[in-house]
Amino acid sequence: MSRRILIVDDEPSIRKVLAAHLKRAGYETAAAADGSEAIVALQDDVFHVVISDLKMPQVDGMALLQWVTEHQPGLPVILITAHGTVDSAVEAIKLGAFDYVSKPFDQDEIAAVVTKALATEQRNARRHIQRSPAGRFGIVGEHPRMQQLFGLIEKVAPSPTTVLITGESGTGKELVARALHEASPRSNGPFIQINCGAIPESLFEAELFGYEKGAFTGAATSKPGRFEIANGGTLFLDEVGELPKDMQVKILRALQQRIIDRVGGLHPIEIDVRVIAATNRDLAAAVKEGNFREDLYYRLNVVPLHLPPLRDRTSDIPLLVGYFLEHFNERLGQSVEAVEPEALDVLARHTWPGNIRELENLMERTILLADGPTIRAENLAGLGAGATTPGTSADLDEMGLKEFVRVHTAKLERTRIQRVLQMEDGNVTRAAKRLGISRKSLQTKMKDYGLRDS
Repeated sequence: MSRRILIVDDEPSIRKVLAAHLKRAGYETAAAADGSEAIVALQDDVFHVVISDLKMPQVDGMALLQWVTEHQPGLPVILITAHGTVDSAVEAIKLGAFDYVSKPFDQDEIAAVVTKALATEQRNARRHIQRSPAGRFGIVGEHPRMQQLFGLIEKVAPSPTTVLITGESGTGKELVARALHEASPRSNGPFIQINCGAIPESLFEAELFGYEKGAFTGAATSKPGRFEIANGGTLFLDEVGELPKDMQVKILRALQQRIIDRVGGLHPIEIDVRVIAATNRDLAAAVKEGNFREDLYYRLNVVPLHLPPLRDRTSDIPLLVGYFLEHFNERLGQSVEAVEPEALDVLARHTWPGNIRELENLMERTILLADGPTIRAENLAGLGAGATTPGTSADLDEMGLKEFVRVHTAKLERTRIQRVLQMEDGNVTRAAKRLGISRKSLQTKMKDYGLRDS
């Protein structure tokens, strides 16, 4: 699915140039002349990234950022700055902006920032727990291991100590990092997250430590890195096990000496940052294999926090299911009221390799396709002996795995689009917004699935 980007600038030439760059990169674009037009566009259509000028008449980029933060949290906002407004852009990042680029901007720089923003937007869209019917710190859980985790968060949060969060993918490591920040004296400071697995190795140093003007080709202005931007707050290094070896040395220095050097810089910069790291890898094993520095491992692992996999706390599944019922009923316009005991037994017996994220996806699909007010065991496709699996083994043998998955996915997508169109009384714009795709993409899918007439 093509990603949609909203370009906001009061200069028509900037809008035109940016749109041309992004369209060549395969993105769909729309434009607004100021923040007020952008807010109207954001209310009427679905966008995955906003690129906005900082200084505009009437509603400027900072006001637009505030509106997005309040009304569409998780939507990345990239700010365009002119000479003399870089300090304001850095302040905006501390208030929730994803990143900024300076005029005159480089085409490759725009493409790199947009790629990172889209990866962040997809993770935000999948964030599975934002409020909690039971548990603490916005995290659902009553299992003894979760209670132990909550106690550790409460003890560790007020300190500046470095924390290493471990656990399988999908267990909620980012939620724990945010809880540590929000329960700390630094809660009024910035919470800056960086995914170490999503940055090309050649860009790591500039991304983390910043660079000076002229440090390399394309460095038209100076730019602070994430360590500087996080000053006075928290820097969350997600997937820290993916750090290149040369960067591990520089991060160790930053942690030990509390100073950094920008690329091309002549003077060290003092920082006051609390670092929280997370990984789903066994870093101790990586140290033995020579893939991770032992000294950095011990510097990060001052306080280890481990998140148990869902299969080890299945007693929390009813709580999580209750949360997802409320969440997806509201989001999808459904009215599923309950889950029968037999269905809960099926959920409890599953091994959950994808953890809470897998449960979230299953609940969304099941609630969307539900034919009545109660979820039964046979509705949980693919889970347990009594579940109904779409298709048969004969179908699979005849079609082949890839074709089977493609056909099944298309059937689910057609059903979902049809139901959402019914919820919105056939209004394509509102249906596209609910589905998280553009109006044009929805119209194309309606044509492909023969839904235009209906």
